[in-house]
Amino acid sequence: MAMPETTELSSRLEALYPDAFPLALRLQVARHWESYLERTAEIGIEPPLNADFLKVLCQVWAYSEFVASSCVSHPELFDELVHSGDLLIDYRVDEYRRKLAASLSTVKSDDELGQVLRRFRRYEMVRIAWRDLAGWASLDETLRDLSALADSCLEGALDKLHAWLSKEVGVPMGETSQQPQSLVVLGMGKLGAGELNFSSDVDLIFAFPEAGETQKRGRKRGAISNEEYFTRLGRRLIGVIDETTDEGFVFRVDMRLRPYGESGPLVMSFDALEEYYQSQGREWERYAMIKVRPVAGDVAQGEALLAMLRPFVYRRYLDFGAFAELREMKLMIRRELERKGSQDNVKLGLGGIREVEFIGQAFQLIRGGRESELQQRPILTVLRQLAASDYLPAYVVDGLIDAYCFLRDVENRLQEYEDKQTHLLPADEEGRQRLALSMGFSDWQRFSAALTKKRRLVETHFEQVFAAPQAEAESESSHDEETLAAVWHGRVDEAQAEVILRGSGYQDGTEMLRRIAQLREGLASRMSGPEGQARLDQLMPLMLASVAKVDAPDETLIRVLNLIEVVARRTAYLSLLVENPMALSQLVRLFAASPWIAELLSQHPILMDELLDPRTLYAPPSRAQMTQQLRAELAVIPAGDLERQMDVMRDFKQANVLRVAAADLMDALPLMVVSDHLTWLAEALLKETLTLAADQLRVKNRKKGKGSQHKGSWDMVQISIWSLFMRRHRGTKMASSLPVLDNV
Repeated sequence: MAMPETTELSSRLEALYPDAFPLALRLQVARHWESYLERTAEIGIEPPLNADFLKVLCQVWAYSEFVASSCVSHPELFDELVHSGDLLIDYRVDEYRRKLAASLSTVKSDDELGQVLRRFRRYEMVRIAWRDLAGWASLDETLRDLSALADSCLEGALDKLHAWLSKEVGVPMGETSQQPQSLVVLGMGKLGAGELNFSSDVDLIFAFPEAGETQKRGRKRGAISNEEYFTRLGRRLIGVIDETTDEGFVFRVDMRLRPYGESGPLVMSFDALEEYYQSQGREWERYAMIKVRPVAGDVAQGEALLAMLRPFVYRRYLDFGAFAELREMKLMIRRELERKGSQDNVKLGLGGIREVEFIGQAFQLIRGGRESELQQRPILTVLRQLAASDYLPAYVVDGLIDAYCFLRDVENRLQEYEDKQTHLLPADEEGRQRLALSMGFSDWQRFSAALTKKRRLVETHFEQVFAAPQAEAESESSHDEETLAAVWHGRVDEAQAEVILRGSGYQDGTEMLRRIAQLREGLASRMSGPEGQARLDQLMPLMLASVAKVDAPDETLIRVLNLIEVVARRTAYLSLLVENPMALSQLVRLFAASPWIAELLSQHPILMDELLDPRTLYAPPSRAQMTQQLRAELAVIPAGDLERQMDVMRDFKQANVLRVAAADLMDALPLMVVSDHLTWLAEALLKETLTLAADQLRVKNRKKGKGSQHKGSWDMVQISIWSLFMRRHRGTKMASSLPVLDNV
């Protein structure tokens, strides 16, 4: 059957334009359609003629110049997309790897590898954009597919380049393990989280397991170090992926998040990376590492590396300093946007994508070290966990998720138009109308109103989460607090400072001033660094004013200053008190009531976390709750990590002793019930310790293969575990609070 004439095909398409299409979009689609028909006629490809499909084509080509021009310049690509059925299906998880592996099976050079990757990328990016703009794919599918495409391109290229380079210079071998080494490619940011946007850079870090040198069969000379080998390999990988050719690029590669940034080595060994992050890692790098994931190379070794780095990202204590760090990062971004005059940025602007991410990741940095449920990469998973853990109300999380998804859709529609990395809303009328239509709105006004509403919601929740309590306190500070700040900073002479202290409520102004100066000028304060000093300067005026209100301020201040001296170099504890007025007031209240509690918290500052919520501080758990909580905390510790299990039980004991003591002091519990709670605590610890002892014995006997005949071993394991348990407590005041344990 003869194919209709070009003019007839153009007329068919014109009849299918949506009514809302402005003239500019109609002309744009018509121009591309005629060019496409000419190209198909030249190479003998029959264009799609189904009316329903052509309606979708009008829509997709109007919203994406990238898709339309790709179909025109590569009609064979479009023909394969249409007739293969790929446009209509949601790929399986491994589909990109499977398809790319087949395409790369015969390549023999870097140039050929790059050419195949670029063609593969164009095919799949047209498919992803088409399904998104046609409304055939969810946001989850679009982000997942973009991330999987990047993973497969990096993995496919690395496999080929590693094989070729090993053949040229030898196989890199570990100096200690004597095992072949592979490059580990870590994906950061949205790639690491599986949330890549349409035209995003891929932020990468390169690593290799251990030092050594290459070995080549039959050749003893010419070996190179593993670092040199993987540096060469990394450079070739970047060239193949990042370089722009006549075929375009695969992905733009950004290596600036690696240690020392652009001035640092391109690759580092695992040991060097661990040393860097533990000794020099900065706060923004903790934030960047939340989403890190091995995306290519030896994934198993990559996971082992991440386990080594996890203590840097997720700390054991509640790290409220993250609020201040992220607050400062956001302020820097806001100033930069104002300087550039680009506030219409859906990623970095007010109420943008980054603010949603900051909300979730602040809680991850603060609590993730103690709550493994928060050690997640995708932001939507994190937000849902915050609702499940009651850290954010469900309605707040629902609003943030809705706004985030809307903003990510806008981001993709902006980038799908020309395959450019942009987050700026269009300023021209045609661009605005196109974006509004692609988002399902009839005009810019309706779209803009919806966008503004969602951004204001995000901004409101962001400001509530990141509100600075100390700033509010300063703005509403009384005359006493202002003058006490002058005392702390040494802005008044000694005689005036003593008068201020006595006027605030302190009895011995001379001695209190000496103690304050001793802290301010002491070694702990000097060693706290600029960040610690800034936190201390925020905290101490508030602390001095709070202590002045209790019945015995002089004694209480001495206890408080002892604690501050202990934690001065651990800024997380200073941040906890600065960021949480409730914790500050509870600490002062308890220190005024009990020198024993003051000593306990000074010895174990990690217990300061308990001050955050008076509802739990003054309401110790019941027997059943205590057993359940302890089991839950032990359940997340890897089997066999006895020292960590012991630490969990010690922390559990100290926290619950503090709760019982606090409830007793504040008359929240009768005396007999206080004894009950201490007894229940001892029983819970005894039960779990015996369970651990039995587990240790079973593992030991299983290894020996001698079943249950090792009665003596059982006794020795019990003794060993009890020794570990009691080692830190015997002879201390804490031991006397649990006499049952001393009698075992």
